[in-house]
Amino acid sequence: MPTSAHTLSDAAASDSTLRRFLHGLPGVDAVGLEARAASLGTRSIKTTAKAYAIDLAISMVDLTTLEGADTPGKVRALGAKAVRPDPTDRTTPATAAVCVYPDMVATAKQAVAGSAVKVASVATAFPAGRAPLSVKLADVREAVAAGADEIDMVIDRGAFLAGQYMKVHDEIVAVKEACGSSARLKVIFETGELSTYDNIRRAGWLGMLAGADFVKTSTGKVAVNATPANTLLMLEAVRDFRDRTGVQVGVKPAGGIRTTKDAVKFLVLVNETVGEDWLDNHWFRFGASSLLNDLLMQRQKLATGRYSGPDYVTVD
Repeated sequence: MPTSAHTLSDAAASDSTLRRFLHGLPGVDAVGLEARAASLGTRSIKTTAKAYAIDLAISMVDLTTLEGADTPGKVRALGAKAVRPDPTDRTTPATAAVCVYPDMVATAKQAVAGSAVKVASVATAFPAGRAPLSVKLADVREAVAAGADEIDMVIDRGAFLAGQYMKVHDEIVAVKEACGSSARLKVIFETGELSTYDNIRRAGWLGMLAGADFVKTSTGKVAVNATPANTLLMLEAVRDFRDRTGVQVGVKPAGGIRTTKDAVKFLVLVNETVGEDWLDNHWFRFGASSLLNDLLMQRQKLATGRYSGPDYVTVD
């Protein structure tokens, strides 16, 4: 295991040093990891803490639409909802961002204009990542030129699983450069396709070594997306990376997080693993489409004592 920032700076000097570094990371105790994630998921919180957690979770949502049938009208409506999730209650916080395909960035940007809501764009041939690097970089540059504040890129999982770590590293570096100084980079590993926890840990370190601003579990387009265990593993990685380099990296679980109960479990993971420094939407996000609706319904229930049901919120 590396013990200094100097060691880390040399880790990606060559294909052989990168391979040696990644395979030198401690193996993951799968049973212990899943047991700890499950244990933290049983923590209960009191009413006042729950109200705080709901508002915090709302502020961490990347409100997402990534469908072939997306229209400008749908994206404008999503942007309006991100800025004012509950039009009847102005104390409801805005979401962190809206996340759309590159061709919808300009529309989303107009929809959230004048607010603090960011526009994130998936790029690099999302979700499969099967395209030449030149195409991926063009995808990123067009999204940034249209006003994207954040880019969510997918790694080449085939290259990673084939052990071509330097290829994956160099693609991330190139995408980071294409983001320029105006857009933060989230690197998606598609953890459900990486097969093992050891691979997820290696991917996390690989992304951070290459300059990721965020590490992200999933695209939301495969069978297994964000889980408490794989998110806990990535939280441990960003904690250890900051301990060794002083550089803080964000974490974004995405896909499958649909209820307030789910979101609170993830916030407990954050608090117990990396602490308050990450309990902010600059460092932690939820990639979700339906989660916001449940958060709003539970918020209304806490405020009024009545459960409003799904008709209380707009359908995304």
